Amino acid sequence: MPDFPVPPSMSLVPSMKRKLPLNTISASIVAALLLLSAGLTAMTRQPGWVIGGVVLAVLVHMSLKMCNSWQRVLVLRAGKIQGLRGPGLFLIVPFLDQIDAVVDQRIRTVPVHTRQTLTRDTTPVDVDAVVFWMVHDPLRAITELDNYEGSVSMVALTTLREVVGSSDLATLLEDRRRIDGELRDLIESKTREWGVTVQAVEIRDVQLPDSLQDAMSRQAQAERERSARVTLASAEREVAHELAQAAKTYEAAPIALQILQINRIFEMNKNRGTTILMPTTMADAMTSATAFAAAMQTVQPEPGAPAATGEVSG
Repeated sequence: MPDFPVPPSMSLVPSMKRKLPLNTISASIVAALLLLSAGLTAMTRQPGWVIGGVVLAVLVHMSLKMCNSWQRVLVLRAGKIQGLRGPGLFLIVPFLDQIDAVVDQRIRTVPVHTRQTLTRDTTPVDVDAVVFWMVHDPLRAITELDNYEGSVSMVALTTLREVVGSSDLATLLEDRRRIDGELRDLIESKTREWGVTVQAVEIRDVQLPDSLQDAMSRQAQAERERSARVTLASAEREVAHELAQAAKTYEAAPIALQILQINRIFEMNKNRGTTILMPTTMADAMTSATAFAAAMQTVQPEPGAPAATGEVSG
C-alpha cells in the first residue's frame, strides 16, 4: 500500500493558534505609567503610587491589544463568542475576555503530493500540485473546524486523487489548465462552507514510471523515424518525376545528353591525376558529339548567304 503523505501544515498544534505581534504602544504606555508612579513615589514618599502604577500598567497590558492589517482575532467572553477584533488596536476586559485564535487572511499555499495514483487507463503516476487559498470568513473557519489549514490540505489531497483517477494519462499531460480549473472548482465547493476560498490550483509535475517513460520515448522515436521516411519517400518521388521529365527532353535531343555526359566527365576530371574508365561505345558517342559541337561552332553561314545543306561527318 502506498504511504499517504502528511501535508506540512498538519501539525500537532493548530496553526491558527498564532501569536499577536509585539504591541509597542501598550509597552510604551506601561513604561510611562511605571516611570510616572516611580517619580510620584520619589516626590511624595508614598509607596501607594508605585502599587497603583503597577496595577494600572498590568491592566493596560492585559486589555490593550493590537493585530496586523491581515489578521483577525476571535474574542471569547466567559466561553461565549464575543466577536472578531482587528485590525489595529482593540480592548478586551481583563480576566473575563480571552483571545482564542488569530486568523491570517493572506493568500497561502499548500503543497499536495500523490504517490502511485492510478489514472483511468490504469497508469500509476506521481502528481505534485499547489493550492492557493485564503480565509474569507474567519468566524466560520474557527468555529466550524478544529484545524482549517489541515482540513484544506486533506480535502485538496483527496480531490486530487479523485481527479487523477477519473482522467486519462494523455489528459493529465496535455490539458493541465482544464484539470487545474476542475480541481479548483471541486476543492472550493467543499471548503466554501468553512469560510475558505480557493484562489487557484496548479499541477507542478506529473512523474511517470521509468518503464513507461522508456516506452513513450521509443514511441516518439518511432514516430520521428516514420515521419523522416515519409519525407524521404516524398522527396524521391519528386526527384523521380523531374528525372522522368528530363529523360523525355534528352530522348528528343540525344546530342544534348551526350554533351551533358562530357560535361559531367569534365567536372569529375578537375583534379589532375584522376583516371576514368568508361565503355568504348560511350567514348565513341562522346567523340561524335564533340565533333558535331565543334563543327557547329566553326561552320557559320555568311551574312546574306543562303544556309548550306549537307552532313558533317565525325
